[in-house]
Amino acid sequence: MADVWDLIAVERLRAADLVGSLDDDQLAVQSLCGAWRVRDVAGHLTMPFSVGVPALLVGAVRSGGLDRFSEKVSRELGGRGAQELAATLRRHARTRFQPPGTGPWAPLTDLVVHVRDIARPLGLPVSASDDAWRGALAFLVSGRARLGFVPRGRLRGLRLAVPGLGWSHGDGPEVSGPAEAVALAVAGRAVALDDLTGEGVPLLRQRVG
Repeated sequence: MADVWDLIAVERLRAADLVGSLDDDQLAVQSLCGAWRVRDVAGHLTMPFSVGVPALLVGAVRSGGLDRFSEKVSRELGGRGAQELAATLRRHARTRFQPPGTGPWAPLTDLVVHVRDIARPLGLPVSASDDAWRGALAFLVSGRARLGFVPRGRLRGLRLAVPGLGWSHGDGPEVSGPAEAVALAVAGRAVALDDLTGEGVPLLRQRVG
């Protein structure tokens, strides 16, 4: 597999091209990421380069939690124009940022999931490479993903399978499908569950909610 930082650079440039191609109407569309609009997700992708780790930690304490602070800053950054957001992503394509305690696979996973959070509701086919999805899947089933990606217990007793990549993980009733669908469902995007098959899908659907 290619070096993770090379994968991040490629996917960050892909995200920049996607964001830079969007008009105001597209930026206002509801994304797959909770209550965030497309522009809010785009702002979130630039957040590591606009808010340093010390400011992030202080802001999280003052705002009552990292999620609340992240939402506030992402919405603020999302108010910038598409071209400015895209330029920030391009300028920092090779910046080696990683959240404390997660490792470099976390920002890669954040990228590939959020690109689909943007592209899928817009009906755009933009998606990550097979290597990037394989790396994201490996991260999502790891212990480190408990920090903000996958709640404890969501995957307990399930076997995940991506036949197209020759990838699988776990034991139990199977959840099978394309890499994107498996990763998005594991990350809590309920819409992706419709793209999956197997006896384990109802249980995963119940856990995703």
